[in-house]
Amino acid sequence: MTAEAHPTLAVRPALPVDTPLLAEIFRASITELTEDDYSPAQQEAWAAAADDEAAFGGRLAKTLTIVATIGGSPVGFASLEGTDKIDMLYVHPGAAGHGVATMLVDALEKLAAARGASRLAVDASDSARGFFEARGYKAQRRNTVALRGEWLANTTMHKKLAERSAP
Repeated sequence: MTAEAHPTLAVRPALPVDTPLLAEIFRASITELTEDDYSPAQQEAWAAAADDEAAFGGRLAKTLTIVATIGGSPVGFASLEGTDKIDMLYVHPGAAGHGVATMLVDALEKLAAARGASRLAVDASDSARGFFEARGYKAQRRNTVALRGEWLANTTMHKKLAERSAP
């Protein structure tokens, strides 16, 4: 038997077979990590976006989606829409606070810069806003989003990416 005292945190591309587990991470993250900022009805409306796994998988497939793993098991995911927008960032509650979101956003920032983006945007939930502010993202505007009869607030934030040096 082999045990790892400090399992390795890694990032890999998302695969279609990941969809059911990523949907579960999405739901758990919303249910357990946003309760201070959103009502149970708002959380339920938000989490319902993963109820149709085929549609959820289609959304992931339309973006560059990466998966964070600990010891090879998925614990979070993030996606880059186009070249300059973070579409999703979700971490399983059991892995929250262990650098998973930081690693995912670091990777997306590097990918966006490599794709020629000069800035990166995100519509951050109220629960994630502090995380993005600590990374240098600046609030641009408040938004309200209608989901299944509920209104949810978020904040559009931007971060200027480091200039790419000439080869």
